[in-house]
Amino acid sequence: MAISSDPTVRAEMLRGRGAVSNRSGRFERFAKSIADDGWGPVQGTLEALAELPRLRTEVTDEHPKHIITKNASPDIPFDRSINPYRGCEHGCVYCFARPTHTYHGLSAGLDFETKLFAKPDAADLLKTELAKKGYAPAPIAMGTNTDPYQPIERERGITRALLEVLDKASHPVTIVTKSRLVVRDIDILSRMAERNLVKVALSVTTVDPKLARTLEPRAATPQRRLDAIRLLTDAGVPTGVMMAPVIPAINDHEMERVLAAAAHAGAREAGYILVRLPLEVAGLFEEWLETNYPDRKDRVLSRLAAMRGGRLNDPRFGNRMKGEGLEAELLRQRFALMCKRFGYNKDRIRLDTGAFEPPLKPARGGQMDLFG
Repeated sequence: MAISSDPTVRAEMLRGRGAVSNRSGRFERFAKSIADDGWGPVQGTLEALAELPRLRTEVTDEHPKHIITKNASPDIPFDRSINPYRGCEHGCVYCFARPTHTYHGLSAGLDFETKLFAKPDAADLLKTELAKKGYAPAPIAMGTNTDPYQPIERERGITRALLEVLDKASHPVTIVTKSRLVVRDIDILSRMAERNLVKVALSVTTVDPKLARTLEPRAATPQRRLDAIRLLTDAGVPTGVMMAPVIPAINDHEMERVLAAAAHAGAREAGYILVRLPLEVAGLFEEWLETNYPDRKDRVLSRLAAMRGGRLNDPRFGNRMKGEGLEAELLRQRFALMCKRFGYNKDRIRLDTGAFEPPLKPARGGQMDLFG
């Protein structure tokens, strides 16, 4: 769908979306951009706006051969992950996963949050991979690329199906989400918590609902995320908070408020990540700043560059998550002081891998075990 160059029309068409364009990816032969055709604004504005097409979410099923993704990154605390979905309707403009859509000829912009891919075979694939001879269990991370509890999970239930497999196999899992929908699965999560098999973290970037709506238009409000922390904690599920990302001159001043609110809700572990702007994300983020915070744009980018060695993104291991320089060090110190004040990360929970029981393999002829 073409996006109008008229500001009023564009704002109406993009309501509830994070990116402000569908700019072409790095693999495309031709680049697309918005331009004023000289015909002026839409006539009869109120009537015209009522007839405007909306950006609808489209979901395509895909059937990969594997569901567990391995990595060897030295600065993340897991070596395997599962993503039930590709693309994310939450619409977080800063999402570092956006460039993955360009591998499929789609835009990292609006396509990423409107053209989604679901993996309906994920639970069956997981059973098969866990049952392989020689499989060595280690915590599987969910929510590391796109949110496993984004809105389409409410109907698809793929994340819940994966948790059912992990629960039955006594396999450890960690979850990061921005959605209160995670409490839907509190029955499974509490059972797994009793066996030291699960940890959950809610990503809370701000306690300001207006900023949250602009940053993450279809994610849960900050208060609902804090409510989820409380409900999970009360159910015995170890729950933490991630202030991710920290964006200079946008939400960095809220670090103390976010960590204090999460501690009050019951979070016992905490972390933060400095905003990352790889590949197409940098241009999308600049567009978003120009649209929503034009008066702060230069300040945000200059402060970020100061923490990224003069660039908007620094992909080096060891630097990409926290940055470097004076301001990055001040962030570290502020975070450390808050952790000390509220007792965060004093006793990090190590999930149990010794109770793992591989799922039964399908019998010859394709018949599964009776209760599989």
